[in-house]
Amino acid sequence: MSVVVVAGLGVSGAAAARGLAESGERVVVLEANAGESQRAAAAELAPLGVEVRFGEPVLPEGTSLLVTSPGWRPGHPLLVAAARAGVEVIGEVELAWRLRGSDGPDGSAAAWLALTGTNGKTTAVRMLTSILVAAGRNAVAVGNVGVPIATAVREPYDVLAVELSSFQLHWSSSLAPHAAALLNVAPDHIDWHGSFEEYAAAKARIFENAGVIVYNADDEWCERLAAPYRPGEVRGGRARLVGFTLGTPLPGQLGVVEELLVDRAFVADPVHEAEELADLHDIVPFAPHNVANALAAAALARSYGVPADAVRRGLRTFTPDPHRIAHVATVDGVDYVNDSKATNPHAAAASLAAYPSIVWIAGGQLKGADVDDLVHRAAPRLRGAVLLGQDRERIRQALARHAANVPVVDVPGQDTGVMDRVVGEARRLASPGDTVLLAPAGASLDMWPGYGARGDAFARAVHRLSG
Repeated sequence: MSVVVVAGLGVSGAAAARGLAESGERVVVLEANAGESQRAAAAELAPLGVEVRFGEPVLPEGTSLLVTSPGWRPGHPLLVAAARAGVEVIGEVELAWRLRGSDGPDGSAAAWLALTGTNGKTTAVRMLTSILVAAGRNAVAVGNVGVPIATAVREPYDVLAVELSSFQLHWSSSLAPHAAALLNVAPDHIDWHGSFEEYAAAKARIFENAGVIVYNADDEWCERLAAPYRPGEVRGGRARLVGFTLGTPLPGQLGVVEELLVDRAFVADPVHEAEELADLHDIVPFAPHNVANALAAAALARSYGVPADAVRRGLRTFTPDPHRIAHVATVDGVDYVNDSKATNPHAAAASLAAYPSIVWIAGGQLKGADVDDLVHRAAPRLRGAVLLGQDRERIRQALARHAANVPVVDVPGQDTGVMDRVVGEARRLASPGDTVLLAPAGASLDMWPGYGARGDAFARAVHRLSG
């Protein structure tokens, strides 16, 4: 009997193994770490006949399919061995698409509304879910967030709001969502993909079989990747191209008119009609990049037939995830804002653009990304900078080139207690009316278990300032 191999026993790997076993496949899971949580997961899967092999992963004989974790790079020896043996390698998202059931209200599989982008994915998919629920749909956020997608496709949902990373898209080939959105594209995860071009190509895969294509008309790379799907160039004649913009929308777009989000795409006469969806003050926390996220979410929801009033209600009831431009406290007239989720220069740029006068806390792991353009654009807003983490020297050099008059404090050390010193230095540089902004532009794993722990450390340090 052939074997389906699942690489990794994390949340998505365990969900994939369960779904395969329940579909009648013989499943072997390969897991290098034999820790307590992994052994507990193996024990839960054992009654389904799933075999878990701990230790150095070796491709079993008779393997017909390998389902890999998003964290495994294409050059991993196991994946290379599978390719050489002619074994197809897919990810959990591709597997979920193939396993999707027919539990929808009309006996069909749940519709997929998928989105990707360098930044804003989780915020946009949570907004989308809130809008769908406000419209009375049985919806859930899945993919790179929320419920494991291999689990969700076996539940009776109407529609899935699917967040997809570049890693997940790299291992997907046949996804055909009802609609797919691309929020933005900027250099990130170059160390995983090998080049920016490969990273962008992975993002573009979300469009390949989508019924409706939603793209950021203000983003050069989104425009470029959506261009092959313009009228006359649509593959298979299925796609409909919808842009979103922070400016006044053209026919076929969603955008902003004065203080209103408006739709000129999903209306009877896009040339002469526009439908009001929401006010700018319905978007919390307010920032230009969150307006873009809301427009993308609204476009996906509207493609699924959601009425305009549900967009407004969904945005008003949306609760952002932590560590995303979250106001922590005001101390001596200075606002302290936690955007620890800004783990790359593109995200940090969006955060910096939201405030006029900033003491910037930055540093961490840049993952091969360049910060010169970020610093050049932010320089007029900077009143000071405090740097920490592994790649702080690269940010310091960029500041010296593009913001030579901005005072910079370098805080050495890799211990997590550094954050108290960082916040203390930021307080010294700030004046009433300024914003001390944690928007690191880098990942956090040099000092913390994740961006959430970094943001928590910042918030605790700020609260200690205010007593």
